[in-house]
Parts: sequence; structure tokens; C-alpha cells
Amino acid sequence: MSLEEIKNGKVDLEKIPVDEVFKQLKCTRKGLTSGESEKRLQIFGPNKLEEKHENKFLKFLGFMWNPLSWVMESAAIMAIVLANGGFIEENTAGNAAAALMANLAPQAKVLRDGKWQEVEAAVLVPGDVISIKLGDIVPADARLLEGDPLKIDQAALTGESLPVTRSPGDEVFSGSTCKQGEIDAVVIATGIHTFFGKAAHLVDSTNNVGHFQQVLTSIGNFCIISIGVGVVIEVVVMYAFQHREYRAGIDNLLVLLIGGIPIAMPTVLSVTMAIGSHRLSEQGAITKRMTAIEEMAGMDILCSDKTGTLTLNKLTVDKSLIEVFPERMDADHLILLAARASRVENQDAIDASIVNMLKDPKEIIELCDLKGEVSKTAHKIIANFADRGLRSLAVAYQTIPDKNKDSAGSPWEFVGLLPLFDPPRHDSAETIRRALELGVSVKMITGDQLAIGIETGRRLGMGTNMYPSSALLTDNDESSMTIDELIEKADGFAGVFPEHKYEIVRRLQDRLHIVGMTGDGVNDAPALKKADIGIAVADATDAARSASDIVLTEPGLSVIVSAVLTSRAIFQRMKNYTIYAVSITIRIVFGFLLVALIWKFDFSPFMVLIIAILNDGTIMTISKDRVKPSPVPDSWKLNEIFATGIVLGAYMAIVTVLFFWLAEDTDFFSATFGVKSIRGNHEELTAALYLQVSIISQALIFVTRTRGWSISYSERPGILLVVAFFIAQLLATIIAVYAKWDFAGISGIGWGWAGVIWLFTVVTYIPLDVLKFLIRLVLTGHAWENHPDNQTGITTKKGYGKDEREAQWAEAQRILPGLKEVEAESPTAAAADMHRYSDAV
Repeated sequence: MSLEEIKNGKVDLEKIPVDEVFKQLKCTRKGLTSGESEKRLQIFGPNKLEEKHENKFLKFLGFMWNPLSWVMESAAIMAIVLANGGFIEENTAGNAAAALMANLAPQAKVLRDGKWQEVEAAVLVPGDVISIKLGDIVPADARLLEGDPLKIDQAALTGESLPVTRSPGDEVFSGSTCKQGEIDAVVIATGIHTFFGKAAHLVDSTNNVGHFQQVLTSIGNFCIISIGVGVVIEVVVMYAFQHREYRAGIDNLLVLLIGGIPIAMPTVLSVTMAIGSHRLSEQGAITKRMTAIEEMAGMDILCSDKTGTLTLNKLTVDKSLIEVFPERMDADHLILLAARASRVENQDAIDASIVNMLKDPKEIIELCDLKGEVSKTAHKIIANFADRGLRSLAVAYQTIPDKNKDSAGSPWEFVGLLPLFDPPRHDSAETIRRALELGVSVKMITGDQLAIGIETGRRLGMGTNMYPSSALLTDNDESSMTIDELIEKADGFAGVFPEHKYEIVRRLQDRLHIVGMTGDGVNDAPALKKADIGIAVADATDAARSASDIVLTEPGLSVIVSAVLTSRAIFQRMKNYTIYAVSITIRIVFGFLLVALIWKFDFSPFMVLIIAILNDGTIMTISKDRVKPSPVPDSWKLNEIFATGIVLGAYMAIVTVLFFWLAEDTDFFSATFGVKSIRGNHEELTAALYLQVSIISQALIFVTRTRGWSISYSERPGILLVVAFFIAQLLATIIAVYAKWDFAGISGIGWGWAGVIWLFTVVTYIPLDVLKFLIRLVLTGHAWENHPDNQTGITTKKGYGKDEREAQWAEAQRILPGLKEVEAESPTAAAADMHRYSDAV
């Protein structure tokens, strides 16, 4: 077997005996020579991770690479700035792989040429013999040689803070830390071939295309195709059949291009996300990638790390499960004895006389010479604790009458067993419950033991249907479920490594789930990067923060519920606008198309530009609109957006054609309202048509922003949007009433006609709501969607409830270590808590 084949993984150096490792690597326990190490360095490469530097300029240009931008960049230079916001936000994300590298050992002690020497860890190669001692960061994956067992901290890989014991022959992983002992080891993998290197490779290999860009592209394509169809029809009819003048035809084409392209769409959506990002930061969630907001709105599965995220990462005595053996003693007394026996530093003579510790509770049972039923009971309790993932701490004491630690003293008395457990955070159970109410399924992904994961899941009320990581390797022969189905239905997985977390997220995404991943350690970085929404919790490592999309600034997960609701509110605003934008495209294109072809009426491109400036400029206030977020995960639902946009747009186009027919071919308005006739007056018809199109177009936003009646008080719009609408349309009315612009072909029509047009618009506005309900009825089978009043995105509490959460956290810290079983909150209490949230913005 050649070294090249070993590099390609043809031999599993983790499983074979250590002596066979030396044989396969063609080395000895005396280490390598300098010459041999140089040769192997050429084969295996340096013991460091590959650095990939992203071209920031190309990343910048990527934000402008969509159909809407292509058209806008050719029609108006102002569209170029729309890409800047996303670039600035994502440029702060950093390099996750670089943060991972910071955890690797810079130096290593290696046996070269028969002598121990300090070398750069980057020059280590498989076959090197290295020394590992207390405090060292393991520089490469290695197998331990002869010696005493080590205590290894693998938090960098598994996220679990408690050290694990590694004996001769066992493997230790690059990036882990030696907490106790000293031993030699033979290197079996370096660089990108280590477990740590695989994690970094997973981070670098992930480059998800955001849903936002995909949707923007789809909507852009739809608008461009609609405009293209209108332009082709106009060109054919005007020049081939009507033989219109060249310049007049060009003006009509410009009307379609200027009015049909939703120039403001990227700006409105970007501003909406930017303002939402600021609001999230006030709630304790810093958004690094703005488009993660709309993905969080659609998140239906949240994969959460356990240690330090759902739990405190602090071993605690569970007072409710303490077992006291002597009848004369209570639990508090037992804890006191254990506490006094725990002090090992700065002992005086009395302290020394009562301190004695053994590493296994069964050794204390033997020390106390327990027999019969008492011994059976103690062993049974220890076994029960182990089955529940609880560590056992046995306590015994003896009396020394003369207070001399060297005297024999009385026999040891066994007094009890203390269950040790990493307790859940005070808000984790409530957070999980509220997440489920919002349609988000929570799965625990932990590197800890299965029993511990099941016990944590039981206490949190999130279910105990959990599996070991081995279940992810092959389909379960004993079950009809595939791996994908198992992952989808499981409540969690235990004993996982970085590649397992990454695989879980990938498979869930393949099942069309929008997946969120929370984590705090280096081990979470690949999955955080792969997930649709990577969430780094408070006190997360640099690698986790770099790979994430959202960084929490408060401990625990309670802020996630508020962030989900707020994200859905932000997303609702964006979806409301996209329906509006699609409708306006259809309405402008086919409304002016029919007017131009039926009556050969040439509308001024300048007046369409005024409509676009006033309407699109003021519509940006939708980013501050009052909305009710969906109580379930929300998504773009392009079929609903396009269907609603086409129907509403077509209706408004027909209304415009009807208005123009009444004004140009009949005396209806003159006879009914007593206004002067404008039949045959091109300039006044232009003013009237301009005002009608302007009012109904912007008024449409009040229809698309609600799921119910647009005039409903419970879904009333934000003050800013209402004020912006009336200011814009007041200006439009003044223009229509007074303007005398020969260059734009417009002449004022007076206040009488302005009042008539406003009345006509109000009357024709009412059916828009009915059409909206009919479209939803056809698409979903129900016309109305009742949103619970308590399902809202913004809290009215001072500081978004931050002070209250901190007070709860402080109270939880004070009551430790006394833990209680998780009790389900009553529906009344839950409703009262949710009622404190309001949809006011």
C-alpha cells in the first residue's frame, strides 16, 4: 500500500491496530527523518486548512445580476445603487474557515531524526511521532501509543464541554485539547484530511443561492415577459396595421417600458429588509445577511445544538432526584457534606480530615462495604440515573474522634447519591412550545450521549424520539423508514460530529424544508453555513459567528420566537409589495396598450414617469407598515402572487379603458355631474387619464397589504403609509387640475373633474377586495384567513422585553442548583403572555 493510496483513504487508520498503523505508514516509533518528512509533505500537503478568498468586487456585481436590474440599468442609472445594501451587509460576514483555523495548534513537539524538537504544526505529516501533554492543542489526527490514559476536551468538535478519556490505541482529533496526562502518538491524518479539516471544507463548499434572489429573478422575468408581449403587440399593430408615425409609436413604447418596469422593487425590498434588520437588532438578533430575514419567515424546522444552547453547560445537582440513605439526614445535609468534600485547595487540618474523593460511585459503595438490599438499591439507582443520562455522585463520610487525619477513624458510612445533570435554560421549554405553536419543529442535534439527549428532550417537552448518529449511516433494516424519513420524524440525534450535522441539514433541505440551525461552537460551523438560516447564540465562537446569518446577543433561544414573528411581519410587507408591483405592471402595460391601439391615443411618457416617481417613491413607506404576520411558516407562493397580480392588474386596466371610453366617446360625466366635456381634447384627456391611473394604482397597495377587507380596522395601515398616499395623490391632483405643460401634452381639468375622478376611483376600488377573495378561494379553497390577534411580530414592552428576559435569567441563576420537572404552561397563561404582543409599528 503506497502513501498516495493512504492519502486517498484506502486504509482506515482509525480502526486498525496501532502496530499495523506503523506498518501501513512505513514508519517506526522513533519517528521520521527530516528527509522523509519533506517527501511526505509533498504527498500529503501541509497540515493546515485551505484558505479561499472571495472576490468582493464579483460579490458586489452579483447583487445586480437579475433581470430587473438588467433592464433598469439600461433605463435608469439610479438602479445601480440598489445592490449596495446587500453587499455591505454580507461583507461583514467574515471568513468562517479563517475562524476555524484559529483553533488549530501553531506548534507541535515531534520526534525527528531521533530527537524531540518543536516545529510548525503545518509541517507535520502522517507517520510523525508527536508528544501530547497537559494544555496542548492536538495538532493533527493521531493514534495514542503506550502510556496512561489522557483526558481530552473535544468541545471544538462535538461541542460537549466535559473531557473524554482516551486510552492507548484510541484516536485523538486535531483541534481538541489535552486536559490531563502526557503520552506519545503517531499522526495518521493532517490538514484537510482531519476531522477538523473536513469541517472547514464543509464550510467552504457551501454556497447557497438565496430564495430572495430566486424570487426576484422570477418576478423580474414575469414583468419583462409581460412588457415584451405588450411591446410586440404595439409594434405590430401600430406600424403594420395602423401605420402610426414613428415618434408617436416610440412614445407609446416608452410608456410601457417606464410604467411597466417595477423600478422601485429592489429598493423597496432592500429598504424593508434593512429596517427590519435594525428592528431585529433591537430585539437581540443581529442580522448579518439581510435576505436571511425572509428565509426565517419560512423556517419550518429549527435544528438546535444542546450544550450551551438549550442547556446551561453547567453540571448541576438535581435536588428533586437526590437519594438519601440515612433516615436522620435530609437532602440539604447531604449536599452540604458533598460540598465540604469537594474543596481540595488550601486545605487546613480539619478540611483535610473530611476530604476524600474517588472517581466512581461504585468504588464508594465498596469502600462503605454495602451489602444486601442496600447495595442492590444503590446499584439500581445508579443504573436508573445512567439510563436517564444522569451522572451519579456518591457521598460517604466517617468520623475521626481525635481530629487527626492520620488516625483510622470510624467505618465509612454511605449517605446518598447525587444526580448530576446539565440543566435546561429557564426559557428553553417555553421557547420550544411557542416555536411549535408557530409551526416550527425543533430538533435537538447534540454530540453528547443518547441517554443525556433523551433526558434533556423529556425535560424540555420536545419529545424523546431520538437516535444515535449511527442511524444516519445506513437505512434501518428494522424499520420501513428511509434515512430521510427518519431525520424528518426524529426529535433529535446524539453523538453527532460536524459532518453529521451538515448531513442532517442537507437532507432536510432536500425534503424541501426551510432549515434553521443554532449553535455556538466550531463544531456547528459547517451546519450553520449550510442551513438556510444559521443562528449563532450568545457567546458563540468566532467560527460559529462567521458561518452564521444571525447572531443572538442574549443567552438562550427566547429571542428567536420574537425574531421569527418579526421576520414574518417583514416578509409580509415584502410579499404585499410584490403583489402590488406585479399588478401595476399588468395594469400599466395592458391599460395603456388598449387605449393606444383602440383610440390611437398617445399618452405622454413624461406623465408616466411622474406616476412612477410619486407612487414608487412614496410606496417605500410600506417598510414601516403595520402588518399581522402569518401564524405558520410563510413563503413567497409565486402562483398566488402572479395570479393575484394578473387578475387585479387586468381589472384595473379594464377600469381605465372604461373610464377613457366614458370620457372620450360619451357625455356620461358631463350629464351626470355637470362637468365640462373633454371629448376630443387631447391635453385634458391626458390630465384626466393621468389622475385616474395615479390614484387607483397607488390605492391598490391597501388591497394587497391585507388578507381581509382593506378597510378593516383590525388590519388598518400604518400612519406613515396613509400620509404618504394622500400627499402623493394630492400632488397628482394639483398637477391634473392646474398643469399647463405643452412639452408633456397636458392641460389642467379643474377641481370639478378632479372630484369626479376621485369618486369614480372610489367606486371602482371596492370590487378589488372581492376579486382578492375570489382568487384565494380558487387557489386555496377558502377566501378568508383569520390570523389570531396574538400572533404578531412586534412587542410593546419596553426594550422589546429585554429587561424582563434578563430578570428571568437572573432568577433562574439564583435558584440553581434546585431543578424542577418541566410543567406545561396553562393555555390561559400562554394566551395572556402572547396578548402582550401588539402589531403596532
